[in-house]
Amino acid sequence: MTSLPSRAPNKKDGSAITQDALPELCASIHQRLETFLAQESSSDRVRHVQKQSRESLKVLEEALQRYSLDELSLSYNGGKDCLVLLILYLSALHIHTTKHPTTKLPKTLPSVYIISPHPFQEVDDFVNSSLQTYHLDLARYAKPMKEAFTDYLSDHPSIKAIFVGTRRTDPHGHDLKHFDPTDRGWPAFMRIHPVIDWHYAEVWTFIREMGVEYCRLYDQGYTSLGGTTDTHPNPALSLRDDPGGGEEGKFKPAYELVEDEAERLGRDR
Repeated sequence: MTSLPSRAPNKKDGSAITQDALPELCASIHQRLETFLAQESSSDRVRHVQKQSRESLKVLEEALQRYSLDELSLSYNGGKDCLVLLILYLSALHIHTTKHPTTKLPKTLPSVYIISPHPFQEVDDFVNSSLQTYHLDLARYAKPMKEAFTDYLSDHPSIKAIFVGTRRTDPHGHDLKHFDPTDRGWPAFMRIHPVIDWHYAEVWTFIREMGVEYCRLYDQGYTSLGGTTDTHPNPALSLRDDPGGGEEGKFKPAYELVEDEAERLGRDR
């Protein structure tokens, strides 16, 4: 399957964002997703990803029923999980605005990027490319998470709920629900977790079946992206001991890992 466009279709000079660019993008991604969901596959994993996608779309539609568009934001850091979430969100927006034609999409989608203390240049480059590809209005905060969200909500007081790409196998993700208010002592907003029940291999199956472009660090063996001081290629993907004759310091791409438990072996914490 061909990749999603590196940037959304545009009716002017290829650089300015037009009012209808986001609706066109949402429609295009929704069509791509519908094709994937209608696909008959002999793969158990693909069929399960199709089921997971439908469940996530239900959560997204519920969020769009509960909140207006100016009350919703997306936590986006360029990682694989929030990338899957973003693609599903864009499809859900098409479904929602088709059902409710009086609901108009903005030019750009509210989103927030909490920058690692030691960010990878490759991650920043991919996030920057996402701004135009997916029409994100991205606010950036290079500070601890609690302080970042406090400032974001102060700067954007209309926001009541934020989509987060946390999965159940992530740290502190085990007991989360689809809709979870923040804990006491944190800035108050609703955390929405549409992909909470996805497994690692399902995330990559979705990305590859949908032809979604992703951060190139994943092709270098990184499976969970943090900062340059605490993130390394996953040793489970090392080619050093590969029976086919691997090389020291070379790694398989992230999508070749299967086990959830091995996802964070390249993280120091």
